[in-house]
Amino acid sequence: MNLVRLVKAVCARPSIREIMGPLQVLAFQHDFVPRDPNAKSKRFKYPQVYDPYGPRPPPSDKVVELAERIAALPPEERRQIGPTLTERLRHPKMQVIADEGMDLGAQGGAGAGAGAPKAEEKKEKTAFDVKLEKFDAAAKIKVIKEVRAFTNLGLKEAKELVEKAPVILKQGITKDEANDIMEKIKAAGGVAVME
Repeated sequence: MNLVRLVKAVCARPSIREIMGPLQVLAFQHDFVPRDPNAKSKRFKYPQVYDPYGPRPPPSDKVVELAERIAALPPEERRQIGPTLTERLRHPKMQVIADEGMDLGAQGGAGAGAGAPKAEEKKEKTAFDVKLEKFDAAAKIKVIKEVRAFTNLGLKEAKELVEKAPVILKQGITKDEANDIMEKIKAAGGVAVME
């Protein structure tokens, strides 16, 4: 008997639809046209190599003819094309990466041992780097202002650069410029060295 009352009590509770009302129950109405079930799917041709700049037009006849003429040249003349175009188009010269102080180890070969006397004969250094070693916490703002004065950095970039100390502030400058920058940073409350 108690079981029957319990079932009736549970069934007598209102449903969620009755509690929420008709406003909460809406029929789904899609805003797109359904795909035709008889339509065939499109087949896309994927390129062999991904090009982020998109498809390029084919080269002109002049360019194709020029490429064929370059390919027909002997190797010694082909090697002269790069420097000649660089000079003709006035491209900046590529800077040589200095290997001073690098341990070449076994790559140095037989000449590695003979390289020590040559290191003493090397010419005087002309390009210097200025490195911020440390700075006084109270003078942080002054150091940031000085860094902004001789670099083209904004406030945020200069702040991040100074906070990374020790860090190179300026590269490839003359000795006079490096000394001038070092004095300014020292006056602002920082310690800079020349490398």
